[in-house]
Amino acid sequence: MSQSTASNKKVVLAFSGGLDTSFCVPYLRERGYDVVTLFVDTGGVDDAERAYIEQRARDLGAVQHVTESGAQPIWDDVVVPLVIGGQLYQDVYPLLVSDRYIIVERALALCDSLGTRAFAHGCTGMGNDQVRFDQTVRSLGDYDILAPIRDIQHEHHAVRAYEAEYLQKLGHHVRPKTAKYSINVNLLGVTASGSEIDEFQAPGPETWQMCARPESWPKTPARIDIEFQQGVAVKLDGEALPGPEILRRLNAQLGAYGVGRNIYTGDTTIGLKGRIVFECPGIAGLMTAHRALEEAILTANQNGFKPLVAKKWVELVYRGFFFEPLKDDLQAFLRSSQTFVSGTVTLETAGGVVTPIAVRSEHILRNKGAVYAQSADWDAREAEGFIKLLGMSSTLSARVNPRRRPGQR
Repeated sequence: MSQSTASNKKVVLAFSGGLDTSFCVPYLRERGYDVVTLFVDTGGVDDAERAYIEQRARDLGAVQHVTESGAQPIWDDVVVPLVIGGQLYQDVYPLLVSDRYIIVERALALCDSLGTRAFAHGCTGMGNDQVRFDQTVRSLGDYDILAPIRDIQHEHHAVRAYEAEYLQKLGHHVRPKTAKYSINVNLLGVTASGSEIDEFQAPGPETWQMCARPESWPKTPARIDIEFQQGVAVKLDGEALPGPEILRRLNAQLGAYGVGRNIYTGDTTIGLKGRIVFECPGIAGLMTAHRALEEAILTANQNGFKPLVAKKWVELVYRGFFFEPLKDDLQAFLRSSQTFVSGTVTLETAGGVVTPIAVRSEHILRNKGAVYAQSADWDAREAEGFIKLLGMSSTLSARVNPRRRPGQR
């Protein structure tokens, strides 16, 4: 762990009020730092929780606490390109903790304003977040990185249990849920890990945060209209809204029907198998609607090639390379593909899944004289000729180098 000079002992701590970052405050104070806590509200808390986080920081001994909003940057820099790309990490996970990059950006800006080069985070040495935090810091400037949780791993195997005991000995309460699970809530959705989740067992009831259980789903199906302009959602049920508000409303509307809950087991950046419960009702709805619109508007070649670009974009963001130049290059391509992706999609859900039941756009690639499998503006001879030429290579191979059928000798 590198440290600041003796003349500058102020450190900016990315703070959430959870177990790990709560531990960091007194830990850093014991080592001579004046701790300035920064909570970047990326859309996952209410007024009461924001007040709790501020009071928690002060009770733990922070010399200053700062709260900033990160919802709009999350929408602009994460949600929009994710939805436009239309891909998930390992085909399952929608990058729900990408708010880390926005948090680090804001924290380093605060470091600059306070005249310190010391930045601290509460990441462990076992997960992906440490890569996202550390690499972002290194990509954005020359700062000292303090990581107390990584430090204590050298001496304590059961890190979270030690953190809880440490805080309790100092007279600080520990929320029961934070002692059992590591839960992250932001505009994109919710992730939960720890306890039985890590043991590949059925998740406990406390992991249901945003999605309703099946027994609570409304009896009447819901229909929602989402309008896109050049690939970006701009209206919900005909009402023009800021992006973060669209996602908040979709989280509530689709979450009531249990849409967007899943369990992901995948290959982490550090090589371990990671397992989390995640809930993302709004993202699920946006991606479903956008894909239905895009598939009707882009050419076959665009629809075939674009996922290759998006998969690489997703991989870079997942693995910590949010400020990698290649990611910007890929994102420029994805944005270019959306020139004509404008229109409205109607989603419907009766619970669990959401379906795009109607698509309206003046840019749909329609042939006025033909409808697939129903009518055509070409004759049978043209169709037969097309098939003959399309399959010429395969036909010649069958004649020149015939393959034996199963059972033939």
